[in-house]
Amino acid sequence: MSLPFQLAACAEMIWRDRPIEWRASRLKEMGFGVGLWNWPEHDLAKLEATGATFTIMNGYLAGRLTDDEGAAELLKTARETAKVGKRLGVQRLNLHGTGLGDGGLPVQPIEVVTGPMWLKARDMLCRIVDLAEEEDVTFTLENLNLPVDHPGVPFGRAEDTLALVASVDHPRLRLNLDLYHAQIGEGNLIELCRKSLPWIGEIQVADVPGRMEPGTGEVNWKGIARALKAMGYAGPVGMEAFASGDPELALAAFREAFTV
Repeated sequence: MSLPFQLAACAEMIWRDRPIEWRASRLKEMGFGVGLWNWPEHDLAKLEATGATFTIMNGYLAGRLTDDEGAAELLKTARETAKVGKRLGVQRLNLHGTGLGDGGLPVQPIEVVTGPMWLKARDMLCRIVDLAEEEDVTFTLENLNLPVDHPGVPFGRAEDTLALVASVDHPRLRLNLDLYHAQIGEGNLIELCRKSLPWIGEIQVADVPGRMEPGTGEVNWKGIARALKAMGYAGPVGMEAFASGDPELALAAFREAFTV
């Protein structure tokens, strides 16, 4: 068996009593890439000094895809974030349909996404691609689950994020396919991966229920890993999950699940 994927873990979800730069250094020592959420909360010089590989980071600070005012705000903060991402060497900058506030709830919930909102979102993502070309970075659009964690987020379902990314169809905009969110909201994960394969920039995982490491819930991660390998996916897989106990054991379980 081998490890055909680049594995990473969200530093903000494990060793939560340790400084973020310690977490990044430890993940590097263990052979994992590092995912980040909110860069303004961290000392960038200390993170840079770790020499860690930063695989993904939140790609904006505020804004949304659904209207002119929100789109302008998103583009402005995405440009600012792109410069930080380049400083850290972040491989992908992550977007959502709208800004998220406390507890992951949308700053401006939208229960019904209209046709004009779809058109505005696609137009905005085309502008994001132009920005990505200017700054030499890559953005991803992440699916989120609506029933449990993120009610009211527009374009939250993987079906919707895939439709938007595929319609733009540019290498500077990829899909951050979060299988934890997809399992809660949609299921049928292997076929979702197959359908999304041409546009995937990263796959993120956490078990369901509980949002902890693989092996703590209902998902057959080994089966998914075998299917991804068979369909030719060799990109990054990030554990965006809390540890059920010892973080190092959680990371070991994650590595084992994706060794096929």
